[in-house]
Amino acid sequence: MLDELNGLEDKFRRLTLSLSDPALLADPKKLKDVSKERAELEPVVRKYEDLKRVRKSLAESRDIVADPQADPDLHKLAQAELEELTLREVRIGEELRVLLLPKDPLDEKDVLLEIRAGAGGDEASLFAQDLVRMSSRFAESKGWKFEIVETSQSPIGGFKEAIALIKGKRVYSVLKYESGVHRVQRVPKTESSGRIHTSTVTVAVLAEADEIDVKLDPNDLRIDAFGASGPGGQSVNRNYTAIRVTHKPSGLVVSCQDEKSQHRNKEKALKILRSRLLDIAQRKQHEEIAESRKSQVGTGERSEKIRTYNFAQSRVTDHRLNRSWHNLETVLDGDLEDITKSIVLFRQAQLLGQKTGAASRSRELDI
Repeated sequence: MLDELNGLEDKFRRLTLSLSDPALLADPKKLKDVSKERAELEPVVRKYEDLKRVRKSLAESRDIVADPQADPDLHKLAQAELEELTLREVRIGEELRVLLLPKDPLDEKDVLLEIRAGAGGDEASLFAQDLVRMSSRFAESKGWKFEIVETSQSPIGGFKEAIALIKGKRVYSVLKYESGVHRVQRVPKTESSGRIHTSTVTVAVLAEADEIDVKLDPNDLRIDAFGASGPGGQSVNRNYTAIRVTHKPSGLVVSCQDEKSQHRNKEKALKILRSRLLDIAQRKQHEEIAESRKSQVGTGERSEKIRTYNFAQSRVTDHRLNRSWHNLETVLDGDLEDITKSIVLFRQAQLLGQKTGAASRSRELDI
């Protein structure tokens, strides 16, 4: 690992020097690429610099502790620092290993969040509405932009389906582990006998695909215009502003009617279609990797029951972590920070295990 870190440090220095090159400054695209590459390396290089500083201090403390003629007070202080610095060295080493993990190329992407009512009828649609609100409040707390793209309401006002576009810094890296089945256990508003029901909602987090990521052949598309339904539908019906896009090769169908402009609805429908096609390609790749590496876990398949929200116990349980939080009300109000961070750390630990194995990981502590 030392060779890798030294190589990255040298590369970082070269990139930093190149930023003052007039030829590079005259080429905006190349300047952007170099600046981005340097920014990606900087956290690793800074952490490596921390490690080298700690090791230098460790060497000085060891020299004092080993010196029989050292001042007793200085010797005692060096001994205490030795213990603290040793712990810091181990912690920084672990942080460096995480930083050196292969990067998910989609982590910087914005996302399309798709929330659909599952088993449980009207109660499931009401909980889907709760999850839309929870996601919106969480996005707000992170400084992200949350925009509803498409909705389908249930008769009692919940959501049978809702699609939202979330834009911001590293949105996909945080939300990608929210994909799966979310289960709710509570007494429905429609239940007169007070019995607890179990309902489910499926959540899909799709990285927003650009035209560069997924190229759509116009010959593969059938685009139909139709009259929108729901509130305000009568005035829209005459203009046929709603759009339905069918992708012939895959059979995927996307409809969008929330905008008053046919052009805007078509734009949003194509955005959703690209993201779904990218997600299919990514899942196919993950399945192939999982097939060849049976030890891989936590792939984020849609069928996985990932979380339960139990209202009677004010409990939220994440089944991947086998861990519960007893602040259901604040979680549904958007306080997902601790849960999402815990899942990211859990996944990083899995990846470290896959990359090094327990034995090799212990050997790598001497970096």
